[in-house]
Amino acid sequence: MRWPKGLEGLCYGGDYNPEQWPEKVWEEDVALMRQAGVNLVSVGVFSWARLEPAEGVHDFGWLDRVLDLLHEGGVRVNLATPTASPPPWFSLAHPDALAVAADGTRLTHGSRDTYCVAAPPYREASVRIARALAERYAGHPALAMWHVHNEYGTRCHCDHAAAAFRTWLRGRHGTLEALNDAWTTAFWSQHYSAWEQVMPPRATQYLPNPAQVLDFRRFLSDEMLAHFREQKAVLRELTPDVPVTTNFVFGDWVPVNQWDWAKEVDLVAIDHYPAENPPEETAFAADLARGWAGGRPWLLMEQAVVTYTGPRMAAKRPGEIARLSLSHIARGSRGAMFFQWRASRGGSELWHGGMVPHAGPDSRIFREIRDLGGLLPALAEACEAPVEATAAILWDPEAGWALQAPGLPSTEIGYLEAVRQAHRVLYRHGVTADFVHPSADLSAYELVIVPSLYLISDDAADGLRRYAETGGTLLVSFLSGVADEHARIRLGGYPGALRDLLGVRVEEFHPIGSPVTLDTGESASVWTEHVHLAGARALARYPDGTPAITRSGRVTYLSTRLSDEAYARLLGLGPVAPVELVRRGEWLFAVNHGDREREIPGNLLLPPGGYAVAKVPPA
Repeated sequence: MRWPKGLEGLCYGGDYNPEQWPEKVWEEDVALMRQAGVNLVSVGVFSWARLEPAEGVHDFGWLDRVLDLLHEGGVRVNLATPTASPPPWFSLAHPDALAVAADGTRLTHGSRDTYCVAAPPYREASVRIARALAERYAGHPALAMWHVHNEYGTRCHCDHAAAAFRTWLRGRHGTLEALNDAWTTAFWSQHYSAWEQVMPPRATQYLPNPAQVLDFRRFLSDEMLAHFREQKAVLRELTPDVPVTTNFVFGDWVPVNQWDWAKEVDLVAIDHYPAENPPEETAFAADLARGWAGGRPWLLMEQAVVTYTGPRMAAKRPGEIARLSLSHIARGSRGAMFFQWRASRGGSELWHGGMVPHAGPDSRIFREIRDLGGLLPALAEACEAPVEATAAILWDPEAGWALQAPGLPSTEIGYLEAVRQAHRVLYRHGVTADFVHPSADLSAYELVIVPSLYLISDDAADGLRRYAETGGTLLVSFLSGVADEHARIRLGGYPGALRDLLGVRVEEFHPIGSPVTLDTGESASVWTEHVHLAGARALARYPDGTPAITRSGRVTYLSTRLSDEAYARLLGLGPVAPVELVRRGEWLFAVNHGDREREIPGNLLLPPGGYAVAKVPPA
């Protein structure tokens, strides 16, 4: 694995934006970084306008001084290409490169990400600034890693995007006949007789074609990845010994297939901003990142010292910065980074918070930052062993995209909700889970959960069948196996590709508004089905007597939504775990997110809000 050049142990630091501050602040910043144990900062993420104030005119003097100061202070640099935020002059010179919304509105400069990733002027300008940076800083002793762009995820529906989409479709489908078949264009007279007729899914009168929408999200992921690859190629050419990455951002809105992107980065890095339940959301994001990284170390590139909970933003509770950082590290992160180093005094994210808050270093937040920096060097040895996981959850972003299509039987279903519930239940009961691609080898896991895997290929279905045949325990939930990779329904009864494996045939879906009670006493909500047994036996039935939960051998089918408690009972899980425990070889990471003292293996007591990393041999 390629690791930040010249950096041993765990990474600690955050986004550093010195261009926001007078030069007299820079020396204070470096001194405070030394106090806090910072060893890596991301520089230049949003500095294109300062680096290139006019087309082809570069100002690197200020960045030279910053990198020299950081090097003198023992802080290494994750140097960014600033392509997520083109400068004003670019938008004026190339208005056709500004993003266009689905309704045809062309966006204007004034935020970040106002560009079309498919626009040739933007692509050319991105490669030029990446090359200029690499030529300037290839030999700088502070350079440890390249950070391309920032949080890829911008959409555009302009004519540039349309032309690139058609090229992508030719590569995926080959012929118009194949495209028409995959998109079922015989419906609503959408048959295409020439490639120029094919457009992005722009605003339309009623329901768009779901296969078209799905392919457009796939295209956006691949087009952004091409943008990343172009810059990576330049950086690799000029700095072959420096790793290259970008920071993944997660959410339903993100048209990025992280499985594909993880193959292209030298180090998987994520940004994570938990909201309603930070401990559970942190474990979820960390386990996802470890899955994308293929079990290798990855890096928490951004987190915040504040928490966003719906309409409110507030500083993290005392000790929470360390607890959540440690949870990420326990689950595979090679460090803990933040956005940002010093809280901004103006601009769009002036309330985002920083390692040095508005109150300055004489503050609780900075003292906790300093304490965490003092702790991390002692954890490096414990992070050498792999994370031990006994369960796996199948994760496919494309299945999630397909379940966001309009026209589904219910608007109350969601892929992410189903996946989060599976992970949440395991987490609460002390089971560490890996996220795996549907095509992965599952033989190492005692339990595999398949939550609402709406799209499934024949090969992935065969993999599940092989896992079950070798004695694996499998739980499949509703809306799995229903459609093929083109979002076309598999005929003959649901759940399509998985009928024989599950030993059931579903005749009808019945979404519900109010919960119903199963004959076991459990409450079922949101979704029900008319299930026929075809080799399986019923574990629970609906009020009309039809099966609701079935089992065939060690394979269980859940045709409705259960409460978390009932879900855990179905899996046969033990009591709720009072403390978060993650094992890595002989090392045990323990985090007490609660308000009571708890005992952990090794006869250790954790105080409320406490944490420990200790050598505790497996029982």
